[in-house]
Amino acid sequence: MPDLETSLRNQDLGYLLIVADLWNIDLKARDAKTALSHLVQQMRSSELVIETLNKLSAEARKALESIQQHRGRMNWSLFTRRYGMVREIGPARRDREQPYHHPISISEILWYRALIARAFFDTPAGPEEFVYIPDDLLDILPQPPDLQQSGLSNIPLGRPATPPERARQFLANDYILDHSCTILAALRKKIACPDVPIPQPFIKALLKSANILGTDDFPDPEKTREFLAASRAKALLQISQTWLQSTTINDLCMTPTIQVEGEPQNNPLDTRKFLITALRKIPPNKWWSLTGFIAAIEQLHPDFQRTAGDYDSWFIRDRATGEFLQGYQNWLKVEGALIKYIVRGPLHWLGILDLATKQNSIEKRETIINDNIFAFRLSPWATSLLDGHAPKGLAKETRPIHMRSDGQIGIPRLAPRTVRYQIARFCDFEGEKNEEYHYRFSPDSLQRAQEQGLKTEQLLRLLHHYAQTLPPNVIKAIKNWEGQGIAARIQKPTILRLSSPQLLNTLRSSRAARFLGDPLSPTAVIIKTGAETKILEILFELGYLGEKEFKEKE
Repeated sequence: MPDLETSLRNQDLGYLLIVADLWNIDLKARDAKTALSHLVQQMRSSELVIETLNKLSAEARKALESIQQHRGRMNWSLFTRRYGMVREIGPARRDREQPYHHPISISEILWYRALIARAFFDTPAGPEEFVYIPDDLLDILPQPPDLQQSGLSNIPLGRPATPPERARQFLANDYILDHSCTILAALRKKIACPDVPIPQPFIKALLKSANILGTDDFPDPEKTREFLAASRAKALLQISQTWLQSTTINDLCMTPTIQVEGEPQNNPLDTRKFLITALRKIPPNKWWSLTGFIAAIEQLHPDFQRTAGDYDSWFIRDRATGEFLQGYQNWLKVEGALIKYIVRGPLHWLGILDLATKQNSIEKRETIINDNIFAFRLSPWATSLLDGHAPKGLAKETRPIHMRSDGQIGIPRLAPRTVRYQIARFCDFEGEKNEEYHYRFSPDSLQRAQEQGLKTEQLLRLLHHYAQTLPPNVIKAIKNWEGQGIAARIQKPTILRLSSPQLLNTLRSSRAARFLGDPLSPTAVIIKTGAETKILEILFELGYLGEKEFKEKE
């Protein structure tokens, strides 16, 4: 930012004399150039700066601090919207009416003391007007005494939740570990990922940021093994710390109600740090109102993700309407939506926050991200996860596998994840129910596993070791497939029935022979799918009428 001398260079002598008077500086120069040099020299005195600050009202100090928190500059329109306008008055009228003795706003108080200045600076959207604190003053100003690095006081933002807001509660859990296992197994097999309750883009982004997934969405074998073999507590710590420290996971771009156009201009890590610091001020075991929390941030720290207070150059659309959400009036639709997403989504999925809603507000557990959440609190694991320690109290993965005689494999959620991942590579996934994942091996799934270098002996060893019982027919079926391949096929054939054996022989001697398959009887034969019309045409050429007894699909 420009310094004091640059900021005041174009001001008239009358304005410089006003500044000097308000700073209690004896200025007797007769021209602006001489006055400027003397005034700037005096204003750079730290003692005089403190003396001038002490004469300001609490509101004026707060306004100055808000610029400090934005690294010394803030969008001019945003600043004046909060702290009032500076009247455009010419020198003659100013000297006559003396508005500096009767300011109409906080902005005017700071303006006539030259504690702030205004200028245009370049931004990605082009030149924009900013209010700023001159550099040499900014260096002297003390850091706000009641603010920490994040710009937050020790008083928690918002208010406690009311009983109705916390009527129905959803405690933090570690299910993200199980969903990650499901996704990793599908990606390893190079098949479409099944639906899981947590959005797949978030899980994939998390696994990529942890270097478990490569840029091609293919799991790194060693990193995957380490992640799945780790205890649930260590694995949850790993991915929660990955999110907390990631510069590549952009929560703004994942907020479901908005669409960021072009290159994002936000810093997701700074935003995350701000919100985590704010959340840690909330008393332990205290349910907190999400609406109140968001309202307090809007009132006290609205620019937490916009370092220059710029609400016009970011290109963000409302996903439902396609409307661009520019201007401070759309704060709730952008910043408010982002806070809701982070609270309802990542912070809950990663075990850091418990959530609550009004009674009957949510029909299904899986739809939390899309419905109203009214309250939250720090979970019992929150402090450990945020401080970088593995939380206590997570269940161990000791449950056995259920191998059924019909070929279905039931794997409880608390069976070892490494085992489920390996078995999944041999099988087709049939879904999850009552915290049990269902799989079934088939000729196609075994063939796919074989093509990826797996052997059926590995599957049998896993089942022998981890299944409660292993039916003999299952062992036999796997070994027979290994030795003989597919023993039987079930198909939907098209059957041609003829009026006599002689007619069948006639067809076999005609050009229809290439469409005929295995005989079923002296007067019935399987024909190739799609050859029905052609065979009827050949029969007609031979002098016979035939018909279809089914309708072809349109």
